[in-house]
Amino acid sequence: MDSRTATHDRAVPAGLRLRPYAGEPDLAEIVRIENAEAEADRIPERTALDQLAVRFSHPSASFDPRRDVTIAEVDGRPVAVTSREWVDTTDGLREYRFGGAVDPAWRGRGIGSALEAENERLARQLAAGHDVPNPRVLGSWSGDTQPAAAAVLTRAGFAPVRWFFDMTRPNLEDIPEVPVPDGLEVRPITRDLTKQVWRADSEAFRDHWGGFDDSDERLERWLALPTTDLSLWIIAFDGDEVAGGVLNHIDSTENEALGMRRGWLGSVFTRRQWRRRGLARALIARSLTALRERGMAEASLGVDADNPSGALGLYEGLGFGVTYRFTAWRKAL
Repeated sequence: MDSRTATHDRAVPAGLRLRPYAGEPDLAEIVRIENAEAEADRIPERTALDQLAVRFSHPSASFDPRRDVTIAEVDGRPVAVTSREWVDTTDGLREYRFGGAVDPAWRGRGIGSALEAENERLARQLAAGHDVPNPRVLGSWSGDTQPAAAAVLTRAGFAPVRWFFDMTRPNLEDIPEVPVPDGLEVRPITRDLTKQVWRADSEAFRDHWGGFDDSDERLERWLALPTTDLSLWIIAFDGDEVAGGVLNHIDSTENEALGMRRGWLGSVFTRRQWRRRGLARALIARSLTALRERGMAEASLGVDADNPSGALGLYEGLGFGVTYRFTAWRKAL
């Protein structure tokens, strides 16, 4: 590795080596590094080994860990990790996204910059084989408590383009009773209905900023996660059509690590023709009740700060407040 090229003229530790993900033996070290960074940066989330194992064992066209995960080692010891994926965004781009974590004990030594440069190199290499008309960009993100990550991206020529919030309802008391709009019905979800719900969720977010891999491979990966519990999904139907839903989950491993009893409203969606009728509010209220019945004491969700459907105000009206902020960054490829 040419350290000057790889780090935008920042020195790196002697013995630093960047290598591809080598399989299951790497998983525990990746979890250790990601959780050490989250703790140091006061990010109230944790990575679980069993969930990471599922993600890495279900590759797709846009994410294959043996191609898209890089480990940084110093004298054979993993000290940082980064991963990449690509997505066709709702604003017409092909975005090559990456994120990563550096062991806090090894910060400030140019390792983050080395990984950023490696991500750019590999993204350009991958993009060269993609024959698509979309303009191409690099993408990444950082949290408000991660100034070092923001500095690495700024030095590399990235600029902030969007902001996202984690919001939390700090208790599950006084949940309002909100009826589902006339003509709609909440039904239990079985495995044979999951693809229909997945497609409805994807369609609902096509007019929102960003984008995600909605392939069948991604769906199978998601269904295999230990946190996926179909009995917690609150889905409304209009006849045979999915009108909207909330894909709730509980991460018991994360809760134990953080000493919390928190449930997540993982995706809140309403398809366009059923909007402005109070459906999302009704489904969120039902979701909060379902999480309380499972023993949870609080609930969280993520939201685009500029969500076009006014979701931020909806969530605030139901008792959620902003607890953490993330920045999305981009750079022309």
